[in-house]
Amino acid sequence: MRREAAIDYSLYLVTDSGLLAGRDFCQSVAAALRGGVSLVQLREKDRGTRDFFELAVRVKAVTDHYGVPLIINDRLDIALAVDAAGLHIGQEDLPAGLARRLLGSGKILGVSAGTLDEALAAEDAGADYLGIGAVFPTGTKQDAREVGLAGLRAVTARVGLPVVAIGGIQEQNLQSVLEQEVAGVALVSAILCQPEIEQAARRLRGLVDGWRNLAV
Repeated sequence: MRREAAIDYSLYLVTDSGLLAGRDFCQSVAAALRGGVSLVQLREKDRGTRDFFELAVRVKAVTDHYGVPLIINDRLDIALAVDAAGLHIGQEDLPAGLARRLLGSGKILGVSAGTLDEALAAEDAGADYLGIGAVFPTGTKQDAREVGLAGLRAVTARVGLPVVAIGGIQEQNLQSVLEQEVAGVALVSAILCQPEIEQAARRLRGLVDGWRNLAV
């Protein structure tokens, strides 16, 4: 049985070392976790296999210390090698059904989708959650299609899986995303580009929790 029920997707950090301006990677992740990040995805597209593996080992030690699951982007081999909580794949990565079989039922599988059809296909293939975006224009993924709030809501209204919104989400537009009944928001620059990462994450944590309490 997969463990999606136990996962808190609400404040989901996606890494990008290029945004850290020379700051230590693991210390930055730790700061975000202290601020209230509930899930971490290691997404480092430009690293070789050995470098990615060694970084994943170090980051997992940090996430384990804070009791937060680690998801590996794209690299099934790395996810299995470091015993990460799960894997996240895009539409041009390993097919979701195959990833599900290779990953096993005890790990989390997240799939990026930009349309309702892609979301429904991922659900049928065994995904545990969906990453839907880009909700707004984003500089961290240049080829991302913009789905907008309407596209996001079209997915949340139809699928039975947790939906995590991603793409261009910042403090000023966060509430408009939370209003679309998402399980969480995936953030990159809103946390990692900030001069004080822990404080930025804590502010966002407060906004997310405030909305959740209001929506109950």
